[in-house]
Amino acid sequence: MRIGAVFPQLEIGADPAVVRDWTLTVEEAGYTHALAYDHVLGADPANRPGWTGYTDKSLFHEVFVLFGYMAAITTTLELVTGVLVLPQRQTALVAKQAAEIDVLSGGRLRLGVGIGWNQVEYDALGVPFKQRGARLTEQVDLLRKLWADPVITHEGKYDSVNEAGLNPLPGRKIPIWFGGGADAVLKRTGEIGDGWMPQGPPDDAMRAQIQTIRDAAEKVGRDPAEIGIEARLSLNAIPQQDWRAYADGWRDLGATHLCVNTMNYGLSAPEEHARVLRDVLPKLG
Repeated sequence: MRIGAVFPQLEIGADPAVVRDWTLTVEEAGYTHALAYDHVLGADPANRPGWTGYTDKSLFHEVFVLFGYMAAITTTLELVTGVLVLPQRQTALVAKQAAEIDVLSGGRLRLGVGIGWNQVEYDALGVPFKQRGARLTEQVDLLRKLWADPVITHEGKYDSVNEAGLNPLPGRKIPIWFGGGADAVLKRTGEIGDGWMPQGPPDDAMRAQIQTIRDAAEKVGRDPAEIGIEARLSLNAIPQQDWRAYADGWRDLGATHLCVNTMNYGLSAPEEHARVLRDVLPKLG
């Protein structure tokens, strides 16, 4: 099982030196990948009673720009979106940005995607919120076409490309993983996904969700063993003495990847995230 680190978007701050040191420490410590959350806008809750999501005070580095920086200072670290809110973004532009990151990093991008939940972002970006699930499925098909061929024509419900293409091409099929636990996400993962990014413990409920993915894969003639699973260990939610057992539980369920999240762990300074991650990895086996 490959073990990565969650980039602490909300707590790392905007100092580029801290971002650089975190990235280099993670790679040097032996983590195989860095996973970053994605949000474009935070909502001001002042006139939104009951708002519980991210706000305008929630700091988020833009993932593609961040990965361009990380690609330049690392050599082996896989760069993973976990997850990019794909339907609120222009498909061709995402294809271009992802291809560029993959080219500049030497083939180290893994694109985790999801439909998101923040209607404020969708409205600001001019994308219908209610159509996001259906749009995502079409977007994945278009992304793969744009990455595969120099020139394509695509006529879909949400996107149209007429005899055009990307340059440079990524030179490979960039892996697309899905985040979320709804039945539609599980079936979509089994049918067209390269992997799944669950959030939860390795219990019977998660075992059942994995089986749903495998059943969906077999139904369309895919080998379920080719679909990866990336679990998440949030240090604030699991007692330290149980970290190894948690990782082993996911190994037993067939997880191929696990990422360690240090946010909300009560750290006193942004640079503490790198130190904690360096100490945690040997404990996970």
